[in-house]
Amino acid sequence: MTRPAPSSGRRFKNAIYGQFARVAKALASPHRIELLELLSQGPRTVEALGGLADMTLANTSAHLQVLRGAGLVESTKEGLFVTYRIADPSVPDLLLSVRRVAERRLAEVERITREFLAGNAQLEAVDEVALRRRVRTGEVTVLDVRPPEEFASGHIPGALSVPLPELARRLSTLPKRREVVAYCRGPYCVLAVEAVKQLRLKGFKAVRLEDGVLDWAAQGFPLETATG
Repeated sequence: MTRPAPSSGRRFKNAIYGQFARVAKALASPHRIELLELLSQGPRTVEALGGLADMTLANTSAHLQVLRGAGLVESTKEGLFVTYRIADPSVPDLLLSVRRVAERRLAEVERITREFLAGNAQLEAVDEVALRRRVRTGEVTVLDVRPPEEFASGHIPGALSVPLPELARRLSTLPKRREVVAYCRGPYCVLAVEAVKQLRLKGFKAVRLEDGVLDWAAQGFPLETATG
């Protein structure tokens, strides 16, 4: 028996859901999700992204092509270098939504995180709401330990730009009697974890703020740029 041709409504659904699936398929890679997180901090060249994500130039470029094909990133070429950036403000929102669903529905997310933090002696309970209030009111010294170009693109107001590689030589400039709060790209960025370890070894009272700039902005808090 010959199957009837699909109705116009069914053809429409197949076509439109197929387009939605392109976005979902582009996210179906841990490397591409990490690249989107990095680009959410600011534009980057392919070479810079490969270095930050510990990938070869060829693999980085291939993953970026998939993201561009799904309309999630855009690129411009200047001389020999190609710079990528987030294509639309809704893309970081999508990234945060994917993360939140995984946090709420996948027990492995909590287990993996707890094991990593336990191994780095940072499993103490932190009242994040109170910590955010103290950050906003300037009661603590806030360190942004991301690379300087990410700080320039957007940072928590009042934060000091102290990239992790520079932390050791800049410790003498920090007030030791004041609590230090370090943050980086978000709850799964390891830069702030390492910064807190170094600070504590030198006698500072230091904690990690889980929020990155995307989380901060998503809660309605303002950000600053290098030019104010």
